Amino acid sequence: MMQFHLRSVLFIAIIFLIAGCASQPSGTISRIPATSDAQASQSGLFMQTDEWEHTKPGCKGECPRLHAKTLIFAGNNKLTELVDHGLAMMTGIGQERVPPYQTIAEFEKYFWNIAAPRDEVDLIAQARYRSRDLTVIELTTYQYFTGSAHGITATQFLNWDNNAQRVLGLADILRPGQDKNYDQALEAAHRQWMQGRNEIDDPDRWLRMWPFQPSDNFAFTDQGLVVKYDSYEIAPYSSGQPEILIPYADLKGIVRADYLPA
Repeated sequence: MMQFHLRSVLFIAIIFLIAGCASQPSGTISRIPATSDAQASQSGLFMQTDEWEHTKPGCKGECPRLHAKTLIFAGNNKLTELVDHGLAMMTGIGQERVPPYQTIAEFEKYFWNIAAPRDEVDLIAQARYRSRDLTVIELTTYQYFTGSAHGITATQFLNWDNNAQRVLGLADILRPGQDKNYDQALEAAHRQWMQGRNEIDDPDRWLRMWPFQPSDNFAFTDQGLVVKYDSYEIAPYSSGQPEILIPYADLKGIVRADYLPA
């Protein structure tokens, strides 16, 4: 039976390997401008969308489908290739511990060899936040396997430092020794999220079934850090992929000053 991993361990390891290859940014100039995203994005990296949809070659009738909508960054092959690689590795299809593919093109060839007639895969990259210093990309995969009750969606954020040309991990943006305080801020934001959900009529019962979980899948936004969870992590499938916002005001003293609004 085919297996899939909602957030590839190998992919995350590669992300943090890249993040650790450059020196830590220095200085206290804020990388979060005091402007709206619509204004800030004007000075962000130039990008283009590449979208296509294929069915298995030579297939008649019901056929497996692969849809990709990725991003191309002119003059920045490193980021373009990282987005392509990240989407491919988030599929995690097959029995192999390490997928036998590294790119979307290689995944497509593999997929046609193992896909059942009604299998569907969507690979989507979109810009979530842009400024002069940061480019935040949201990588999303949707996978439906023939015979399953429903498809599964997974998301991974890439927070790209435009100047250092590297991905920022949580350790890069937190002040030393603030890991526990970050988790506490996220847990407080999670409680706020719960209060706004109509389906949660008994918070204690909900937490017994869907307890809070720390996460490093964060994204910079205008208002604060958004943490996104996959289906079944902190809520049932019907709740989709929960997003929890930690306002920047709640992160003072926890996140480094140069990653807070000026």
